[in-house]
Amino acid sequence: MLKVQTGEQIDFCLLHRDFPALRQLNRGKPIVYLDSAASAQKPRQVVEAISHFYLHDYANIHRGIYELSERATQRYEAARQAIKGFIHAGDKNHVIFVRSTTEAINFVAQSYGRTHWQAGDEVILNAMEHHSNIVPWLLLKEQIGIVIKTIPITDEGALDMAVYPTLFTPRTKLVAVSHASNVLGTINPIKEMAAIAHAHQALIFVDGAQAVPHFSIDVQDLDCDFYAFSGHKLYGPTGIGVLYAKQAMLDEMPPYHGGGGMIETVALEDHVQAVTYLCAPHKFEAGTPDIAGAVGLHAAIDYLQTIGMENISAHEQCMLHYAEKALSGIPGLRLIGTAKPKVSVLSFVVDGIHPHDVGTVLDHEGIAIRAGHHCAMPLMQRFQVPATVRASLGVYNTTQDIAALVEAILLAKRLFAR
Repeated sequence: MLKVQTGEQIDFCLLHRDFPALRQLNRGKPIVYLDSAASAQKPRQVVEAISHFYLHDYANIHRGIYELSERATQRYEAARQAIKGFIHAGDKNHVIFVRSTTEAINFVAQSYGRTHWQAGDEVILNAMEHHSNIVPWLLLKEQIGIVIKTIPITDEGALDMAVYPTLFTPRTKLVAVSHASNVLGTINPIKEMAAIAHAHQALIFVDGAQAVPHFSIDVQDLDCDFYAFSGHKLYGPTGIGVLYAKQAMLDEMPPYHGGGGMIETVALEDHVQAVTYLCAPHKFEAGTPDIAGAVGLHAAIDYLQTIGMENISAHEQCMLHYAEKALSGIPGLRLIGTAKPKVSVLSFVVDGIHPHDVGTVLDHEGIAIRAGHHCAMPLMQRFQVPATVRASLGVYNTTQDIAALVEAILLAKRLFAR
């Protein structure tokens, strides 16, 4: 298992030992996992933390007056505190547990947007967004009549920052943007975008699902009003995610769900039928939460911080540059998304071969990649392709994995050239 001392050189090749799923065969061949942007594999430390919690510390939280419940509550709230430090939030109460980035976006759209905006108010999006950061705003358009504006995307795969400031009007309420694209890998200039939005009295929501696994996040420095991410892309469990929001936003948002654990008082007499709520974060966490998921997410954060986010970023950038050079040498292969900076995501098409066919050949060579529109159909339309092949790298990937990817693509070219 991973043990790193301060200042110690990290051998990323050894991280495979921490990921049992990577020590097995895929269709009879050693697995090469290149789909971390969809969901990252889990280190043994995360699985063991969840198992230990269920075996030794499990109980429902916050309201129990017995020791097991107190221990479970401590572990749940310790996870909130760890996330506060991980994203450099100002207060742990600005951290709301949700199921996923998708729920966080819907939460903000319905709890804040639907209660504060009117027909004709504007939200700025762009075509590189995951459907999760498009559809909730389109639902709001259907519900109350908001107007959607879009930032153009350059041929390299960057937001057109010359056009961006011109989209604002007095009716602009929010900019919703990914910190890093799940298809292009493009890292968007969030701090600059937030400053421009705030200068126009607009808010900014940041989908950080593809950013948090790759580099350090400081929500206070970015000055974003909302920031969301999912545990499963961060080497943690599924079913747990995080919404960060500034205190002013939390004060203005009504609860998204109602139930136990988020109320202060409830009255149901004929003359008094009312409810009052606890303060954030609890007023947004109705019902029994994913306690074990929070414990697992805490373990994942501890694991990454043991490696060091700077070390992870440096390793992945090295792998990215190696992969870009290797893939660029394949005749007929075209990379989609060459803007810098970017995270370690590579999307490409191969002349004469549908991405699904490439993916099938790669699968039979033991290589797990994603092929399709990646929940980003507007982006496929922008680049005039039906789909792409996407290889996404994580802490456990090495140059050997990239070499295997290249060999499998060359095999696909030979097979379809017949």
